Amino acid sequence: MKKSINSLAGCILLASAILFSSCEKGLEPQIYDQLSPGTFLKDANDAKAALTNLYRGMMEGGWGSGYGSAQNSWVVQSSQTTDELVCSWGDGGNWVRLNMLNFDDGFGALTYHYTDLLPRVTNATILLEKIGGITMDETMKNRYLGEVKALRAHFTNILYSFYGPVSIVIDPAVAQDPNALPEPRPTSEWMFQQIEKDYKDAMADLPVSYPASDYGRFTKGAAMMGLLKLYMKEKKWAEAVAIGNQLKELEAQGTYTLLEDYADIFTIEKEQNKEIILAVPCRNDAWPNVNMWLAHSLPGDYVDPSGKALTGWGGYKMPWKTYDKFDAEDKRLKKLLAIYPTSGGGSIDARSAGFPGAIPVKYGPDPAASGEAHGTDIVVWRFADALLLVAEALNEVSGPTSEAYGLVNRIRERAGLDELPGGLNKDEFRERIADERLFELWCEGVRRDDLIRWGKYVQRAIDDGSVFASAEKVLYPLPRKAVDESRGKITQNPGY
Repeated sequence: MKKSINSLAGCILLASAILFSSCEKGLEPQIYDQLSPGTFLKDANDAKAALTNLYRGMMEGGWGSGYGSAQNSWVVQSSQTTDELVCSWGDGGNWVRLNMLNFDDGFGALTYHYTDLLPRVTNATILLEKIGGITMDETMKNRYLGEVKALRAHFTNILYSFYGPVSIVIDPAVAQDPNALPEPRPTSEWMFQQIEKDYKDAMADLPVSYPASDYGRFTKGAAMMGLLKLYMKEKKWAEAVAIGNQLKELEAQGTYTLLEDYADIFTIEKEQNKEIILAVPCRNDAWPNVNMWLAHSLPGDYVDPSGKALTGWGGYKMPWKTYDKFDAEDKRLKKLLAIYPTSGGGSIDARSAGFPGAIPVKYGPDPAASGEAHGTDIVVWRFADALLLVAEALNEVSGPTSEAYGLVNRIRERAGLDELPGGLNKDEFRERIADERLFELWCEGVRRDDLIRWGKYVQRAIDDGSVFASAEKVLYPLPRKAVDESRGKITQNPGY
């Protein structure tokens, strides 16, 4: 195998087996997600196991969720609710509902993240107290605490993005009280400050990098990237530039850079490359940490040039009107197939065949994969994203400066494209960045937040014929059960 059992994917698989499976010969399992005060977290090994289990939240612990490839994935939804992705499957119309922003509080794919991530935030709060009380190496303890804070910030930020401010638990006494009542929803300002504080506190204790065996854990740079994303969401442009400059300093120190070939970023052969700031490490036998993107995207009659037999369910497509925005010379089109290979050395023109769009291949195959589960690591954040965000923030602060131009042109140069034309004004430059982020970052989970930031999210759906899109649809509904059982303390989002 390409990874040892000591990798994070392997550790999550092992931790899951240890923490959630019953044991033989009368031994009782330690179930860490129940956080029993009498048995939980007594030493450094317990702390590591519990922290590793918290990372399960990156895939929401389920089939294709979180950073996975199924409908419950926030990555898929962040593309499917925009101009970036449509799906060929019927699924009772739910795929069309996503694309048309036809949301309600009974749509389980929308409310799932709330139900899953709130308990993980609560568990992170408990872990902070419990790990803090363990006698162990202080450097390692601080690192673990930094990782927990970064994960709590990350999960909270996802909740904030989808639902607005929600009632998270940051008091460990409340978190461990089974009789604690739900709290009213906080203000957006409180939510922002809590996420910002967790990311900043994490940055102070996290290392710049890890050995390969710990790859996929939050680093200092990953916490910076999370903070950059938060500042961009809140349109705090100056703060975004400042934290982005710290990420650029890490490039100067050799931590991050742009890979020479765009396609290489997403291959198993080039994993742990210096463009990736954070990834979900995958193994084809480490459910739920498997990469199933190719199965969701490839047509059933696709034949890979490598000769590798690949599972293809023929679901996801990039709409033709979005695909047609790309320059024909853009090297990134190699991962977006308008024409695909099939049996006997032939090929099929997807447009002529009536497909609703091009095939978003994105990830390379795992040669050792069997079926839909591949071990190619899933990219969460990468340095190209950071450079484009800094360019956008610079433009909002000072207009299209030479530095902002330079950052965008670095991305375009790798794609084999000419530099941006000079003389653009602030609005024109913003539009060019909007296009460049689409061309560079498609199907990486950024499009929804981008369109919301630019005020285009709802209008896109209206332009595509939706009669359901309204201003309130920039937020998902909370689960009906959560609102009803709070006895009036938790209010539903407007419009639901």
